[in-house]
Amino acid sequence: MPRSRILVLGAGNFGSCLADHLADSEHDVFMWSREADLVQFFNEHHKNPSYLKDHDFPPNIRAIGPALPEAEFIKSVDVLLFAIPTEGVRSTLTQLRPRLDEKDLPLLIFVNKGIEISTNALTLEIVADTCGKDIARVATFISGPSFAKEVVRRQPTMVSVASLSNSHAERASQVFHQPWFRCYTGNDPIGIELAGALKNVYAIATGIADGLGYENNTRASLITRGLSEMTRIGTAYGANPLTFLSLAGVGDLFMTCSSPTSRNYTVGYRLGKGETLEEIMRTLGSVAEGVTTAKGLKAVVDALGVPAPIANSVYEVLYEGKDVAERAQSLMELPPLRELELPTQVGEPVRSLMKKLGLDG
Repeated sequence: MPRSRILVLGAGNFGSCLADHLADSEHDVFMWSREADLVQFFNEHHKNPSYLKDHDFPPNIRAIGPALPEAEFIKSVDVLLFAIPTEGVRSTLTQLRPRLDEKDLPLLIFVNKGIEISTNALTLEIVADTCGKDIARVATFISGPSFAKEVVRRQPTMVSVASLSNSHAERASQVFHQPWFRCYTGNDPIGIELAGALKNVYAIATGIADGLGYENNTRASLITRGLSEMTRIGTAYGANPLTFLSLAGVGDLFMTCSSPTSRNYTVGYRLGKGETLEEIMRTLGSVAEGVTTAKGLKAVVDALGVPAPIANSVYEVLYEGKDVAERAQSLMELPPLRELELPTQVGEPVRSLMKKLGLDG
């Protein structure tokens, strides 16, 4: 891949690690942060004072901010990589839209994982709302098992890359692909998004179980039943059920549900140990998107009318104050169920989105 100018929007854990990876891949990388102190410290020391604190970043990363870059700078970059929480995507895109040249559009790549609370929208729909259908149709999404601390140590990592445009998925793959970072392309960005968002909710459930003192049988069961729920919800939404067997699906789910490094798992574990959500969020030190995603997911599940007892239980613990031990017991007391069954009514949300994108015909 030719050397590219890349702007990473977001200097958090994942944004920083991807900036590091891309700079090490010989791209020219700029990393935007809203925090002026972080920008100054990073440029002086090549370290992030808030995330991956012990890591030395390559000299070809320059931090910029706190203001968003102007149109002239945006036009000079080849790739815009969005590594900000889902709740901030709409406002950021709204500000950026007038600065984008549709005739010479940079490659737009999104790595956030979540559902917007106020609208229940996935990022692809947010892009369509703020930037129009033509830009949304070429937006690209990357997801998969990729803890930041392991990426910066060049541990072998593999991810899913998806877009409605095969050529843009291929371009994104070429930008990121390295011997230590393999990319696999696909054409189901909605499934990739749903898998990346939903697995955080099931990681909270698994953390709760571990915090309550349950062991391997329970964890394996929760991961498997979580995958079943994710696939059922995604299929009803209109995603390809096979996407949930991908790196972005079962790969990311397994990792997030089985490692104390996961922020979402940590939230669940501490809930299982009896801490309040308020105390956990005050002291966590970073964003756990599963907490907000659980609220958006509850609305999506209710609208689709699909059974999702694990996801609903997480919502009740987080937002209705239900006791974690009682909810765990309630799940175990459900009547016997058919193990593998996909919904018969599928696809209405995706059909509506495709119509918005002008792809319904």
